[in-house]
Amino acid sequence: MTYAGDRLVFDADSHVMELPGWLEAFADSSTVETLRPLALGGAGALAERAVEEAATRQAGGVATLDSDPVELLRSKGWGAVGAFDSTERSFVLDQLGFAAQLVFPTFAATQFAGKDLDLLYGGSDALNRAMAAFCADDARMLAVASVPWGDPARTIESARRAIAEGCRAVMVPTDLPRGVVSPTHPDHHLLWALLEAENVPVVSHIGGGGRAVRPGFHDNGHTVTDFLGGGENVRAKDFMAIHQRPEIFWAAMVLDGMFEQFPGLRGASVEEGAMWVVPWVRRLDRAMQFAKTEAPLRDLTKPPSEYVRDHLRFTPFAGEPVGWMLDQAGADLFMFSSDYPHPEGTKDPIDRFEATMDGVDDETRGRFYSTNFAALYRGAVPV
Repeated sequence: MTYAGDRLVFDADSHVMELPGWLEAFADSSTVETLRPLALGGAGALAERAVEEAATRQAGGVATLDSDPVELLRSKGWGAVGAFDSTERSFVLDQLGFAAQLVFPTFAATQFAGKDLDLLYGGSDALNRAMAAFCADDARMLAVASVPWGDPARTIESARRAIAEGCRAVMVPTDLPRGVVSPTHPDHHLLWALLEAENVPVVSHIGGGGRAVRPGFHDNGHTVTDFLGGGENVRAKDFMAIHQRPEIFWAAMVLDGMFEQFPGLRGASVEEGAMWVVPWVRRLDRAMQFAKTEAPLRDLTKPPSEYVRDHLRFTPFAGEPVGWMLDQAGADLFMFSSDYPHPEGTKDPIDRFEATMDGVDDETRGRFYSTNFAALYRGAVPV
């Protein structure tokens, strides 16, 4: 019996745990010289030990791996089976019983993010090639491309190359660098037209909104560490602000009419929590009070909340009150994710979600575990 059991499950969030040298192997000659080293800080020792353990596993082949899905979900980070080995990841999917899985990077963007546009776009292209290669041999693994804001023409071409190379979703930041026009500006419309034509969803993800909390709020006289030992990932006050940038980004997409102009475009907010969606959809409809002074609002043909239900999906954190959220916002918005092999996904995500879903009927559960994910691809998941 697999972890998913008799359920059809699509997993909207999983990750590669990158290793030093991985990205460089996919960079062109003009980019490889300028990439920054992969800085793992206190987590570097974990990665080194995981590589040694993986080499031992590879010597024995997948037949020697523990096939107990409960045990597979216990190990996290680089130490998890399939964290950076695609053959092992296929084995993990077999045991978990997930029909498909979006696969995101973890740390690679730190090697090229910044104001140098040549490095930014060159690094993004290298990462997209690397992600496509990781997922190439298993159709269930859907590579997520990373496409930055900076130069609209280069953004569009970066997305075009990523899709041609095999990426099945395109991730964009929810934060904008100074001087860059809105994602809804006409200069970016070709991007949305491309994704619509290719049936590739646009996604946002935690980390894409930058640091929403000013550093001073963390300077409280107490030292904080995290699972990886660095203390610079999500902390309590960061958690309180995760939703802020995604709220603005997706509100702009709705209120500026991107889903009206590109009716085949679909999108998702991934690993950014989802409790915020309940009041957000109501506030979107309240924003129509500004239609007298804002032309894009007058061009909408239905309430903003209907565009959300028709075009967007959201992944709750394990432990959020999904049953209440379904009751308040409807069955069409939320979808399952494991976050494998990150610790935030917990050691038993299905159990954590099910604990909050007493009284939820089988049809609604089916939407949460599979149907709402399939809607990102207009019902045609590319597996």
